Amino acid sequence: MMPITPELLDELLKDYKSPDDMFGDDGLLQQLTKAVVERALQGELTHHLGYERHGPAGKNSGNSRNGKSSKTIKGKRGQLHIDVPRDRNSEFEPQFIKKGQTRFDGFDDKIISMYARGMTFR
Repeated sequence: MMPITPELLDELLKDYKSPDDMFGDDGLLQQLTKAVVERALQGELTHHLGYERHGPAGKNSGNSRNGKSSKTIKGKRGQLHIDVPRDRNSEFEPQFIKKGQTRFDGFDDKIISMYARGMTFR
């Protein structure tokens, strides 16, 4: 993992003016949480399908990405609207946030600790 540099922190916090910018409904923490959750779900789908997005291995494979569906999960800091990727054959069963799961407690703390240890979100 890449360490968090002062430059990365400066970039993340450049528009920070109040605690609401960090912890509000559309604050930095919510945006980071959404980005990490959606990236993890995309990674799970890539693993399930066995090829990268737009990869040649997916051509005529019998199953492929088929858009996204919206989902709202509830956590310690309120609701988070995420996009969950789908596959054409409806065989994809996400493990990070399972089908039907609506609560996601303790995740904010995990996100903060991941970034503290050096995870980035590009």
